[in-house]
Amino acid sequence: MTDIGSRTTPHPPEPDPREHVQRLRPNAVGLVAVVFMAVATAAPISAMVGNVPVAVGFGNGTGAPAGYLVATIVLTVFAVGYMAMARHITAAGAFYGFVSHGLGQVAGMCAGLLATVAYIVFEASLTGLFAYFAKLTMADLFGVSLPWLCYALLMLALNAVLSHFDINLTSKVLGLALVSEVLILTALAVAILVDGGGPDGFVPQVVNPLNAFDAASGVAGASVGLGLFMAFWSWVGFESTAMYGEESRDPKRIVPIATMLVVVGVGVFYVFVSWMVVAANGLDRSVRVAGGDSPAELLFGPTRVLLGGWAVTLFQILLVTGSFACGMAFHNCASRYLYAIGREDVVPGTRRTLGATHPKHGSPHVASNVQCGIATALVLGFALAGKDPYLDLFVVLSVLGTMAILIVQILSSAAVIGYFHVRRKHPETAHPLRTFAAPLVGGLAMVYVVILLFQNLDTAGGAASQTTIFRMIPYLVLGVAVFGVVLALYTKVRAPHRFALIGRVVLEESTERAA
Repeated sequence: MTDIGSRTTPHPPEPDPREHVQRLRPNAVGLVAVVFMAVATAAPISAMVGNVPVAVGFGNGTGAPAGYLVATIVLTVFAVGYMAMARHITAAGAFYGFVSHGLGQVAGMCAGLLATVAYIVFEASLTGLFAYFAKLTMADLFGVSLPWLCYALLMLALNAVLSHFDINLTSKVLGLALVSEVLILTALAVAILVDGGGPDGFVPQVVNPLNAFDAASGVAGASVGLGLFMAFWSWVGFESTAMYGEESRDPKRIVPIATMLVVVGVGVFYVFVSWMVVAANGLDRSVRVAGGDSPAELLFGPTRVLLGGWAVTLFQILLVTGSFACGMAFHNCASRYLYAIGREDVVPGTRRTLGATHPKHGSPHVASNVQCGIATALVLGFALAGKDPYLDLFVVLSVLGTMAILIVQILSSAAVIGYFHVRRKHPETAHPLRTFAAPLVGGLAMVYVVILLFQNLDTAGGAASQTTIFRMIPYLVLGVAVFGVVLALYTKVRAPHRFALIGRVVLEESTERAA
């Protein structure tokens, strides 16, 4: 007689929780759309009108174009390792997945939260920039005077609506805005080229890489570090190509190509435009104008002379649409990071909320709505405190986000080496130059940029540098990083099965699961 009570009945294995993950819409975008969305985060027109005058007037002077060339070289080297990771790991939380696979789940959660916070505050900061330009433009062109908060809330509402639908709609809107701003900048640069330059000719010495490190360019109290930092700042968001891998066609091919196209293409464009602008004004006048009361005249002056007053008006309008496009692109980034972390259910219940996708459009609609709520709260907080949309909201949150994302890029560089050479994944891809030397050099260069940021924090912050919230930026970034580490370690102890999934939900997760 068999003792039924003593018989051990094996329990069926627990279902893999990743089988219940709701996915973003596959095959939604192609190469061109991914490139457009990534370049939109760089906001070329805002970078040229906003960052170049600061670099020329207070940084490395007429060596600013050379600073853009140096940044292009460094970021291209960084992108080599980034592309290698993208060929094997496709996830909506790009840095989050890369660092988790290369350095482990603790570092992955730290990087994921830092990147999420960076993109969250970037949207709010660009909302401030949009509101600032929109208020000025509406007053100048139409005589309409409304509080800046009205324009800010309008942008946030549009972001919420557009991001609810298929990502194709967003890519079309971003593409239209991006093409328009690139065309006007190209028209200005080509007009200067055809005109033969300015009073000093084409001044080819301004693109000599050595001049990027020369503060003796006629700038009183010049700071080479500030000039170089402004150049690197102009690229923030280029890495977002990998975020759209799950929604792109053939991501293993598209993401690496898009990344290199964005880095090199934007870099060449920045160098050319900034060079032509300095040439049009002349060496001495460039520094005087950029450091004066109307720094935007560095671009608007040549535009008015060579293209006409209509082009200056168009510039004003495109600064509004460009900042909107940039803010919407960052909204997409933040939503996808919230979704990527939420779907892994590290915090129980978030898989059904943050990790949910729209049944029809395949968009991370819940995460998008949460991001809208956070961005709106940040904007309202600054408005109720009587802060300026540009000097406070834009500057403070941009510096905060930039500091966070640069640290994540450093971790990402280390993750490439850890993934291919320490954990010895995919030996067919591992290479002493592409996956070791390139990320090592790129990571060290990023460390240097972070040092530059700390050294020039007050100058980068301008008037906002005296505020309490600005002085808290390093501590806020440190706090997010520490919280990520603590959350991961707590999860490891209390819920090992959840810890094992941190950064592990990727498009082809079965081959990338092991910690």
